[in-house]
Amino acid sequence: MPDFIMAEDLELWDVICDGPFVPTKNLGDPAIDIPKTRKEFNDADRKAVEKNFRAKKILVCGIGHDEYNRISACQSAKEIWETLQTAHKGTTQVKQSKIYMLTTEYDLFRMKYDESIQDMHARFTSIINELHSLGEIIPRNKLVRKILSVLPSSWESKVNVVTEAKDL
Repeated sequence: MPDFIMAEDLELWDVICDGPFVPTKNLGDPAIDIPKTRKEFNDADRKAVEKNFRAKKILVCGIGHDEYNRISACQSAKEIWETLQTAHKGTTQVKQSKIYMLTTEYDLFRMKYDESIQDMHARFTSIINELHSLGEIIPRNKLVRKILSVLPSSWESKVNVVTEAKDL
């Protein structure tokens, strides 16, 4: 989603991260910034305010009906994004718990007796992708070693060839 939004307009991602632009004017001595009324907006203010609505539109169009109920009361693109992040990634505590569970799943990962290489790889990739989305990156050489170590003994000769060829 961040890549899609930035490809549309880099400033939209800034609005999602930083919050919407609020046009202000200076009043008094000492000067105090107060929000402008819509009638006081100039063209630059309108364009800047419009960024929040464009970002909200992209976020809303990218979710399903169930998700919409979760974010329908949000006023800004930033608020929508934070609500979606909390719903999908959870709080820091939930995120750490997910990382722990996935790391344990990775550590205990084994190829099942009746499983094809493709199915095993799909399961493995799913675990790795979830860890990656939570910010937990496992180096590629460690992933290769893990895959080679979980293959059944019938694959031993192939594992040895790959290990020697790649100097693992």
